[in-house]
Amino acid sequence: MSAPVQPPEVRGDTAHPEAAGYRARRTLPLRVEAMRQLRRRRTLLMGGVLAALPFILIIAFAIGGTPDGEDGGGGGGGGGRINLMDVATESAANFAATSLFVSAGFLLVVPVALFCGDTVASEASWSSLRYLLAAPVPRVRLLWSKLVVALGFSLAAMVLLPLVALVAGTAAYGWGPLKLPTGGALPAGDTVPRLAIVVAFIFVSQLVTAGLAFWLSTKTDAPLGAVGGAVGLTIVGNVLDAVTALGSWRDFLPAHWQFAWADALQPQLEWGGMIKGTAVSVTYALILFALAFRGFSRKDIVS
Repeated sequence: MSAPVQPPEVRGDTAHPEAAGYRARRTLPLRVEAMRQLRRRRTLLMGGVLAALPFILIIAFAIGGTPDGEDGGGGGGGGGRINLMDVATESAANFAATSLFVSAGFLLVVPVALFCGDTVASEASWSSLRYLLAAPVPRVRLLWSKLVVALGFSLAAMVLLPLVALVAGTAAYGWGPLKLPTGGALPAGDTVPRLAIVVAFIFVSQLVTAGLAFWLSTKTDAPLGAVGGAVGLTIVGNVLDAVTALGSWRDFLPAHWQFAWADALQPQLEWGGMIKGTAVSVTYALILFALAFRGFSRKDIVS
């Protein structure tokens, strides 16, 4: 008995008969994909965790007292990085910056890996991917829609945290200038634009994690494998950056520039580190996204 013939999109080629009224650009609209992802439990859970973090920090400061910098991670040490924990309770702006400081290294990695790593692999695990392609949704259109929505949710997660922290910090500590642990302060009117620059750079620096997760999502039918693999490789990058024996080779590691946003919280805004970090992150991300699109366009979909 001969094997059943699969639709062209499922077999791996891109040719399919044009039906009357069919338009590839109208398949899988972004709003439809966004609503599908928004209703998922993991999206709501991740949003709840990020929204709760500022309140957890406020409670911790209330129980433990005002930070004094003695046990806060080394003040200005730690590779020359400033320690925002020393001035976390000075104002709402300080509290928002501290919330980003304590979460940028790992916590904000998780939603990026989750949203980008779960997007295609979850369809494969539900055995719905081949039916989407047989609809027919062109493969490039499917990946593009899922990637845009995943990056949009990742950015929303990074905006949610400082936004909630500003509101909660205003209620707890009042609105005022952003005091710097190295001395001096930023006027209250400049804090929101500076924090916006910080969020934008953190998002760009996490594009490498997004690219890793998205590429792995197109290679496996296990969503947790894609998410865990991206988080694991990101952790490996952080470990390698701590190996000072690598010298200038660390400049090519995205993790080496992940705290370059601290230059935006100085009296004189410095762009050098953030520009270098952006160049490294975007380069890696573009390569990984290209690998995802190239590999998926040739892949036989069996799930």
